[in-house]
Amino acid sequence: MDEQNILHGDAELMNSLSALCAAPGATLGDAGKGVPQGVAAEHHSMDAFGNAYHWYRLVEPGALEPAARRLKEKGARLCMISPYNVRQMGELRPEICYHFELDGVVYNLTATPDARRPAVPSITPIFANADWHEREMMELFNIVVERHPNPRRLFLDEKLDAGILNQAVPLSVMMNGACTTDLWERILAGKGDKA
Repeated sequence: MDEQNILHGDAELMNSLSALCAAPGATLGDAGKGVPQGVAAEHHSMDAFGNAYHWYRLVEPGALEPAARRLKEKGARLCMISPYNVRQMGELRPEICYHFELDGVVYNLTATPDARRPAVPSITPIFANADWHEREMMELFNIVVERHPNPRRLFLDEKLDAGILNQAVPLSVMMNGACTTDLWERILAGKGDKA
């Protein structure tokens, strides 16, 4: 693919988002923000159907708010937020990818919060549909979403620790306990409580 075909999308928006990443050609590991060495700050691709995807790794979580505001000004919509853990040198490190769409082009912004106190700013005041995504992150991954307008839990009982998905529960145990109280008994037993 040539560069002309890959760079579909709003050029002004792409430049704005690029400015919130590390220097062009640099990796964020070079920027000293604790992101793994060799991780590219930007990546642009196109699938076999001609759909363009732009990936931006923000230099710090605080860059999320100005990026979200810029996307909102351009008329983008927030599609989804995907929190996940990356194992780096034996330690779990949270990352959060925010997926936006504008005129059929997908813009993905990845924020890498500090592993000791994972926190990102809330974009719910900018994109109202971020509310449940951000509340899930707080509840299931124990990621602090700063200045969230409604930080109440969605699903889990208050007795359970926040970030319960960060605990290793084998899939086989989860599947066997899906229709019974077995899974919750195991989780609560780990806390010293009875179901």
